[in-house]
Amino acid sequence: MPFGCLTIGEKKDYNNPSDVTDKYDLGQIVKSEEFCEIFRAKDKTTMKMYTCKKFLKKDGRKVRKAAKNEILILKMVKHPNILQLVDVFETKKEYFLFLELATGREVFDWILDQGYYSERDTSNVVRQVLEAVAYLHSLGIVHRNLKLENLVYYNRLKHSKIVISDFHLAKLENGLIKDPCGTPEYLAPEVVGRQRYGRPVDCWATGVIMYILLSGNPPFYDETDDDDYENHDKNLFRKILAGDYEFDSPYWDDISDSAKSLVARLMEVDQDQRLTAQEAINHEWISGGAASDKNIKENVCAQIEKNFARAKWKKAVRVTTIMKRLRAPEQSDSKATSPAAGAPADPGAPQAAADPSAPSTGAAPEGVPAVATELPAGVEISQPAPEASATVAAPVAEPQQQNPAPQEAEPTSRCNGEASTAHHASAEAGGEQG
Repeated sequence: MPFGCLTIGEKKDYNNPSDVTDKYDLGQIVKSEEFCEIFRAKDKTTMKMYTCKKFLKKDGRKVRKAAKNEILILKMVKHPNILQLVDVFETKKEYFLFLELATGREVFDWILDQGYYSERDTSNVVRQVLEAVAYLHSLGIVHRNLKLENLVYYNRLKHSKIVISDFHLAKLENGLIKDPCGTPEYLAPEVVGRQRYGRPVDCWATGVIMYILLSGNPPFYDETDDDDYENHDKNLFRKILAGDYEFDSPYWDDISDSAKSLVARLMEVDQDQRLTAQEAINHEWISGGAASDKNIKENVCAQIEKNFARAKWKKAVRVTTIMKRLRAPEQSDSKATSPAAGAPADPGAPQAAADPSAPSTGAAPEGVPAVATELPAGVEISQPAPEASATVAAPVAEPQQQNPAPQEAEPTSRCNGEASTAHHASAEAGGEQG
């Protein structure tokens, strides 16, 4: 190769910060997330509103990788049920991503405010999710973090579509994937068991979403004391690995056999036997009119409020030490391939903040084979935390202390359509999706 073809020392062209501010007015921070800050932004020419995600490069390698990955994936996709990337700027210090602004509510809030809610409503939501997932899978993209918090109504019109957000964990399936990531309650057995995995994990997560929307309960949950997180996670993972869930009475008494059939096919422990997204779309409960029109709102609403109103499971996603129990302790030598001996780290200890890309160590769940794979930058296990006073420290947004939620009065019921003040406040705080 002629020396003149080499790019050693070649300077990269960056946008100037003024390129961003000349085109957009950036409002105040709407919320801080794990890798980025989210703003509302207005195009100065068209006056149209957008969501802006700002990633700070100084926050570490994981943040830079997450930004690059989300840009790569979003530039590939164009689908009505996926928030579209509109503009990208890279300065020397930041990445700015501008996306469509979703102004509608989260699915939970929509359900609680309905006067009538049936299987057909759930079928409509799940169909849209499956269509987006089938599209992603046709491109070889695995989302890897599908959950109710990442589903939002595009606007507040009566027949608004559902859109999927948050693609920083999405990955091109160039061969099977091994690094574990996602939100614990939605993890597929092959991820918990640290097997190689791919597109079927999104179908499993869709099954979990469908289970919650039909019953108001998560399929896998452990009643261990709130402050005993290590045992809680171990028990949760054991149940996921065994596919240990039930269509328990009375919550499933009014749910059709067709709906239960689709949940069971999507939550098949063997990923090779699990329905694909396209096969699920063709199921009679989605496309054949088998979904019941019976009003199930009262039961579903009551369980949603019981399980999620205090945000013990729904709100505030963060990086946690649950990663410790999905991979083996790492040797000080980065090339180590076997777990180090020693006692597990305190599961309640927060992740080190000094180096955002520093790996954590700890014990794997009992009964699950150990693996010493280091997660790539920008990939993490995310887990909701109990409500607690939060302080924001870059790059991890809203870290939560692993303490039991404070005692408080039961939230006002919304089953009659009357929203409690506390719940609306949390809904407003999380209403902007990007």
